[in-house]
Amino acid sequence: MKVGLIGFGSMGKMLAEKFAVSGLLDKDSLLLSSRSPEKLRDAKKWATILNSNVELASSADILFLCLRPFDLKGVLEEIRDFIKDDALLVSLNGSVTFQNLQKCLPRAYRIAKVIPSVTAEVDRSQTLVCYNDLVSTEDKGNLKRLLTCMGNVIELPEQELGMGSELVSCMPGFIASIFDVIVKTSEEHTDIPHDQVVRMVLQTMIATGELMLKKDMSFEDVVTRVATPGGITEEGTKVVYENFPQTAQVLFEKTLEKRKLTAEKAQAQFD
Repeated sequence: MKVGLIGFGSMGKMLAEKFAVSGLLDKDSLLLSSRSPEKLRDAKKWATILNSNVELASSADILFLCLRPFDLKGVLEEIRDFIKDDALLVSLNGSVTFQNLQKCLPRAYRIAKVIPSVTAEVDRSQTLVCYNDLVSTEDKGNLKRLLTCMGNVIELPEQELGMGSELVSCMPGFIASIFDVIVKTSEEHTDIPHDQVVRMVLQTMIATGELMLKKDMSFEDVVTRVATPGGITEEGTKVVYENFPQTAQVLFEKTLEKRKLTAEKAQAQFD
C-alpha cells in the first residue's frame, strides 16, 4: 500500500514524519509532493519525493490532501484525471464538505476527512475522522492503523466535525490560554518563580486528567473530592461555576461563528 501526501506545511510534515518514524511506512511506501520542493529536502532520507502532484496522485492508494481550503479546489482539478480509481482520498480540511470535494472529481470516490491535534507531536492526539458513504470497513481499518501512530482515533458524523474540532483540535489552545491567565494572576500573589509556577500547574493538570481517566471520575467527582464543604477549595470552585459559564458560552459562540464563516468562504470557492 502506498500512501501519498500532497502539501508539506506544518500538518502535512507532522503526518509524514509520524508515519515514517512509526515504521508503518517505509521509504518506498511514503510518497510526498509539494509546491515548495525545498521543504522536502530533508524528507528524502525517509520518503519518496515525486516531481508533481499528478505523479503522486497516480501512484497513491491513500491520498492525503494537506491543503488550505483555498488551495484544495485547484489541486483537485489538477489531479482529478490521474487519481487511481480505487484510491481513498483524505482531506485534512474540515471546512470543505464531501459534497464540494466530489464536485471536483470525475467520478464518485471514497473520501474521508481527518482532523489531528497538535498533541500528535507527543503521540497523544485525539484525531477526528469522518467518512462519506462509499468508504468501506476495510478502508476505515487501513486509515485507523495509520492514524493511531499519533494517538486515539474518534469517528464522528460530518455534521459534528465542527464542534468535535473545538473539543480536541482547538482545545489545546483554549486550555493553554486559560491556564496562562491563571498563572499570570497567581503571580500577583506569590514570589514563587514563574517557571516553577508553570511546572506546578502543568503537572497538576496532567495528573488530574490521568486520575479522572484511570479512576473513571467525572469533573464533578474531582470537585467533590477536593472541595470539602466550607473549605478553601470550595470558595474557588464557586467562583468558577458562577463566572466562567458566560466566558465558555461566548468562546463557543465566537469560534463556531468563525468556523461558519470559514465554511461559507470555502463553499464559495466551489460554487
